[in-house]
Amino acid sequence: MLMTIFLDWLELAVRWTHVITAIAWIGSSFYFIALDLGLRPSTDRRQGVSGEAWQVHGGGFYFIQKYLVSPARMPDELTWFKWESYATWLSGAALLMLVYWVGGEMYLVDQHKMEMPLWLGIVISAASLTVGWLVYDRLCKSGLAERPTLLMVLLFVLLMAMGYGYNQIFTGRAVMLHLGAFTATIMTANVFFIIMPNQRIVVADLIAGRTPDAKYGKIAKLRSLHNNYLTLPVIFLMLSNHYPLAFASDYNWLVAGLVFLMGVSIRHFFNTHHGHGPLLWWTWLVTALLFLAAIWLSTLGTEGWTYEEAEERAMTAYEERFASAEGFSEVTDIVMGRCSMCHAREPGWEGMVSPPKGVILETPADIAHWAHRIYQQAGLTDAMPPANVSWMEPRERAVIRAWFDEAS
Repeated sequence: MLMTIFLDWLELAVRWTHVITAIAWIGSSFYFIALDLGLRPSTDRRQGVSGEAWQVHGGGFYFIQKYLVSPARMPDELTWFKWESYATWLSGAALLMLVYWVGGEMYLVDQHKMEMPLWLGIVISAASLTVGWLVYDRLCKSGLAERPTLLMVLLFVLLMAMGYGYNQIFTGRAVMLHLGAFTATIMTANVFFIIMPNQRIVVADLIAGRTPDAKYGKIAKLRSLHNNYLTLPVIFLMLSNHYPLAFASDYNWLVAGLVFLMGVSIRHFFNTHHGHGPLLWWTWLVTALLFLAAIWLSTLGTEGWTYEEAEERAMTAYEERFASAEGFSEVTDIVMGRCSMCHAREPGWEGMVSPPKGVILETPADIAHWAHRIYQQAGLTDAMPPANVSWMEPRERAVIRAWFDEAS
């Protein structure tokens, strides 16, 4: 019990940190892209100043100037924007490990798709993020850097290939989360391996009295633009685990692809607007049509075992541990009576079309699979059923706790 409580609070703390740092990173990214696109030609024509802007915020006025390459001399104070990105990725990686590696029996490998030991699923999880970055980085360092539109198309193809591959072995929510983690890895690696080193070269040249090469700023700007267009899809993918219609579909990887396209169309609208261009309202129509297509895809088929398959399938060693523990038969009766009307392949609760969080509790194998969540949500706390709509009694919650403690 103490370990379950500790891990739950640890996950909450890491998730909280991840959200805070992500807000800081995304906020600064959006601000600087909007600032860069909105700069006006310099009024004083000082050497090297490519643009400037007046802004007002919090009761104060700000005058901002951008140098095309660098100022004539190194300023005494220079603020770097990097730790927001690093902290977001590190906290996200820790959260991935806590939820999808430690809790991998429930959330990572889908044995219905492919029988695979958990350790191998974890290896694939970690290796795919690294390999994906290396492929993307190689594309960016090829001649495609001079053809940014084609480069973005190839990046989209890479993301779709990764999503299809993930969907052959991982659960739906793990597919979505790993596509988000893969994209976030690209974004942070862009900062760590490309943007920051190039900025350090420019600073070193200034300190040494050399004229910095403009190519370093150009390379960094391309990667920063990629990060800008990838931000909105990453946010969606990180939130998707709350919505089974998004992840618990045979076509979740295609839904993710449509989300990437939606993010691009929305960012294109705002980037054009910030750059003093016309208001491209057609991009919102495109986004709405893509969203409708995602809704349609989510209805074409759901992942996982049918009821008959779930009844007949052999349990994993993890599930056997809970199914063989004393009290499992009584817990099965409790869950069937109090939880299964919602947590079913076809929920019986009016207005509900998919089981909450994709958790299905119809067969003994289902219940053994979700033992930790049952214990946490209905035994250790009274979070489930919500508002205790099915009148689960304190005695029944005690039975769930005793069963889980016996299995542990």
